[in-house]
Amino acid sequence: MTTYVALLYSIIIDARRRVAMSDLRAIAEGLGYTNCRTLVSTGNLVFESVDTSVSDIEQALEKAFAAFHGKHVDIIVVTADDWRTLVASNPFMEEAKSEPDRVSVRIMRDTLRHDPTDFLRPYQTAGERIAMTGRHVWIHFTGQASLSKLAGQLTPKRMGGIGTMRNWNTVRRLGEMVG
Repeated sequence: MTTYVALLYSIIIDARRRVAMSDLRAIAEGLGYTNCRTLVSTGNLVFESVDTSVSDIEQALEKAFAAFHGKHVDIIVVTADDWRTLVASNPFMEEAKSEPDRVSVRIMRDTLRHDPTDFLRPYQTAGERIAMTGRHVWIHFTGQASLSKLAGQLTPKRMGGIGTMRNWNTVRRLGEMVG
C-alpha cells in the first residue's frame, strides 16, 4: 500500500454549500481507498491505496467528486514520499518557524511551462519573496496572504497550470500525517 495526499482546489460547491470532509472521506472510501482521514475543513485528504499512478487517482477522485457533488473540482494528488520532499524543500524554513501563516506553497499538478517568478515579480509588495522548488511555488508573505496582490495571480488561469495553495501549518501537519 502507498500513502497519498489529495488536495482540493476549492471546497466551495456554490454560494450556499461547502464540501463536508465526511463526504470527501466517503468519496475516497467508495473508490476503495483505505485509512482515509482529513485535515482541517479545507480539502486535505490522506489515504492509502495500492500503488497506482497519481494521474489515475486524480482522475478517479475528480470523477467521483463530480458525480457526488455535481461539480468538477481540480484535485491534486501527491505521494507521501513526494510530500515529505515538499516539506523538506521549504526555502523559507526560518520564517516558517516564527510566522507559519505567512509561508505558503502553491502545489502544482505538473511542472509549469514558464518559471512564474518573473510574471509574479510586479505583484510583490515590499519584502515578499518567491522561490521555486521542483514544480512548486513557495511564497513568504509580509502580511496576510489574502491581502497580497500576489494572491490574485496564483490561479490556474493566470499561472498556466493546475495547483492549489496551502500554508506552512497545513503542509507541515500533512507531513506529520504521512510520517
